[in-house]
Amino acid sequence: MNFTILKYALSMTMYFAVLICIVELMRKHCKLANMVWICSLLTFPLWIMGGVSGWFRWAKILSVILPTIIVGFCRISNFEEREGKFWGFFQKNWILWFTYGILFLNILEATLKDIALGNYANACCGFLLCVTIPFAPKYWKYDKQGVGDLICYTTIGWNFLYTTWNLCFVFGESPNYFASSICILLAAELYPFIKRKPELYIMARVYTLATHMILRSCFGPMFITLMDASSWYNETLWKYWGILNLILIIPYLFWYMWQLHTGSANHTFIKKDSYLHSKFSRM
Repeated sequence: MNFTILKYALSMTMYFAVLICIVELMRKHCKLANMVWICSLLTFPLWIMGGVSGWFRWAKILSVILPTIIVGFCRISNFEEREGKFWGFFQKNWILWFTYGILFLNILEATLKDIALGNYANACCGFLLCVTIPFAPKYWKYDKQGVGDLICYTTIGWNFLYTTWNLCFVFGESPNYFASSICILLAAELYPFIKRKPELYIMARVYTLATHMILRSCFGPMFITLMDASSWYNETLWKYWGILNLILIIPYLFWYMWQLHTGSANHTFIKKDSYLHSKFSRM
């Protein structure tokens, strides 16, 4: 028993630490990050060897990796203000809608799966998360300063609700990968806290999810060996967890709509020292 707990504690702590380091590395070096994700497509033979089969699994992997590559091109193009038709393509405002849309579809996909699994409360929470994503391009940007961050002005509350909703989803859909999912979601949740920038949540989520997707595709059995959490599953807990998520997001929904209605969103969503805040303050 003690050995089992120690195994989970060590493997999850190490994986969490690795993910934090990967996010930091890829955040600070956007060119390196993009090269890594482009090259990651060449690992597809390992996907096959790792047990990836069926069009859905392949589509799932590519639907994560390809947008991550596009995010990389956007970061480089905007940060370095590159010229030319190719780079100019990634500097248009509509590309922010594309990034927004990928997040929306990612949540919607899991929401539909929750419905199929019968966790209707968690599915409702997922739908409301879609509704409360800050609009693009108003609350999204590719920063031209610092390290070229992808900035999305989600709130601390939204970040937390997304995390608990997603954990509940994985708990029911893939309980054997629940422990590793805790690591990737906590890394994305805590990285913005470490940096004191909640607007980095989406970028942290992009890189932790892409990292996990590649590692799971190439070395799937490793996660089962080190962090198999299938024995943790409890259907009653799963259902009540979904209900709790729905209860939590309802007041957040009203708060979110009130911020938009009163025009306070420009101040509550965006930090006072940010570029966008100063821009809106002059409007």
